[in-house]
Amino acid sequence: VPDHVSLWGLRLAICQNFDQWANVRPVRFLPGVRSPLRKADDTELDWVVVRENSEGEYTGMGGRNFAGRGPGGEIAVQSALFTEVGCERIMRFAFDLARTRRRRKVSSVTKSNAQQYGMVLWDEVFTRVARDYPDVETESVLVDAMSAKFVLRPEDLSVVVASNLHADILSDLGSALAGSLGLAASANLNPERRFPSMFEPVHGSAPDIAGQGLANPVGAVGSAALMLDHLGLPEQAALLHAAIEATTAAGILTRDIGGTASTEDVTKALIAALRT
Repeated sequence: VPDHVSLWGLRLAICQNFDQWANVRPVRFLPGVRSPLRKADDTELDWVVVRENSEGEYTGMGGRNFAGRGPGGEIAVQSALFTEVGCERIMRFAFDLARTRRRRKVSSVTKSNAQQYGMVLWDEVFTRVARDYPDVETESVLVDAMSAKFVLRPEDLSVVVASNLHADILSDLGSALAGSLGLAASANLNPERRFPSMFEPVHGSAPDIAGQGLANPVGAVGSAALMLDHLGLPEQAALLHAAIEATTAAGILTRDIGGTASTEDVTKALIAALRT
């Protein structure tokens, strides 16, 4: 199934129809996992990307036309949609999350120098919302500069809030810096709890390696921990996180992070760690 068909037929259909407008993607550096970032060897790194998950660049507004003109004559229009409501609610979510972390800081990702309508609105809402959180540090960074910051100054990050597209890309970069996309967990939340939320590893289904024992289960187990937190079970979530750290620290790693363990090997180690 082509990626755009499966995405719009399943994941985006679920996220939009259940108004799962907050996508939370922690970037966790695990013991025993070698990061390609040299700074991670001696610097404590831990940040979370908060992604606007309902509008922005992934609204699906637009279309294709003029195919009848023949080869080379078709056009495609893809529109991004930014609303004050959508911007404000994800930013308040990010600020509230920052208040629960050791460093209270929110970094807003923008591209308002080139996108003079939607992203200027984004900037204006961020400035307005920030006034209600005087105890939280803020910064507004262009997305290209933020990609550089992820690599050069990641210790300066705590909560990064960004649009649908920008956060999608940046969170993958963060996961790669932590060692592998296979480690990345995510939560698609309807914070008002009017609808169910959805929890999934960032890497997706990976059909090309299905059944071979190569997949890294850590992203899925980390997503389950996010689900337990959402369900009001923080102690159980902490146990899952501790099991993940114990497993990677023991060197039981899948191939994507330099090990030789199979999916089943890592899963058995996670279960054993939970039992002890």
